[in-house]
Amino acid sequence: MRDLLDHIAAKWTTLVLLALEQEPRRFNTLLRMLPDISRRMLTQSLRDLERGGFIDRTVFPTKPPAVQYALTPMGHSLMGPIRSLIGWAEANETALNAARARYDAAQA
Repeated sequence: MRDLLDHIAAKWTTLVLLALEQEPRRFNTLLRMLPDISRRMLTQSLRDLERGGFIDRTVFPTKPPAVQYALTPMGHSLMGPIRSLIGWAEANETALNAARARYDAAQA
């Protein structure tokens, strides 16, 4: 359980999954969609997601080879809980910001 939660909670995992939610995408498209991620980190995140069974990597026999990433059925099933968490964060944004401000003021 902890391994799964560590994997899902990794910095880029959720953003990569969200980028793939609507349709399969190629590496450079993902790189453009996530401008703060490095090529190396995107590569590692995609490998980790593929290893975990959340995405599929398809190589097309073109010159040069085209590679596309897509959510697997398990990846799609994870999007419901992720969307719920995003909804919770949006609904509680004001309270979260107020709690941080109170904490920061107490530390000063």
